[in-house]
Amino acid sequence: MISRIAAVTLVVPDYDDAIAHYCDGLGFDLIEDTDFGGGKRWVLIAPPGSIETRLLLGRASTPEQTARIGDQTGGRVFLILHTDDFARDHARFSAAGAVFTEAPRAEPYGTVAVFRDRFGNLWDLLQPK
Repeated sequence: MISRIAAVTLVVPDYDDAIAHYCDGLGFDLIEDTDFGGGKRWVLIAPPGSIETRLLLGRASTPEQTARIGDQTGGRVFLILHTDDFARDHARFSAAGAVFTEAPRAEPYGTVAVFRDRFGNLWDLLQPK
């Protein structure tokens, strides 16, 4: 029986630059980094303590893939990241180069703001109620 989504691929221009941004900058954990040779790697990252879905960093290898970096969803928010401390993570992400496209706002479901990561992907930073 299918029980969960294990990973979502995030197309990036370079493995090491992406690891630096998401892990060193935004605080994600590097779960796995396996070199398959020929420039291919299996790189999994996840928020600290996450036991479900991982992000698989996939280095773009064609012009079509490169064109999709930062625009995998046609301009919509791509990923939603839950936090237990919105102010802390908002400040950390801003310092790490994430650009918030709006001021934090209170919604019935929690505090949220959209940010753009170093590669152009749109995320929701959300502290649920």
